[in-house]
Amino acid sequence: MSNTDRLDNAAEDAQGKMKEGVGKATDDEQLEAEGKWDQTKADVKDKVEDVKDAAADKYNDLTDRDKDA
Repeated sequence: MSNTDRLDNAAEDAQGKMKEGVGKATDDEQLEAEGKWDQTKADVKDKVEDVKDAAADKYNDLTDRDKDA
């Protein structure tokens, strides 16, 4: 996973936490729910990228890529 993807997901998670906090502070249930949803989306994106990374690592292992000669 690229560092850009990690940063984007972290930013989306942080934005979600901020929305959730503001929603709680202002008693805005919709904003709070949006914040939780943003956090969930960021988490799912991270999990998908983790699976992609694991698949790429397995492929590299099977094809002897990224090995010192």
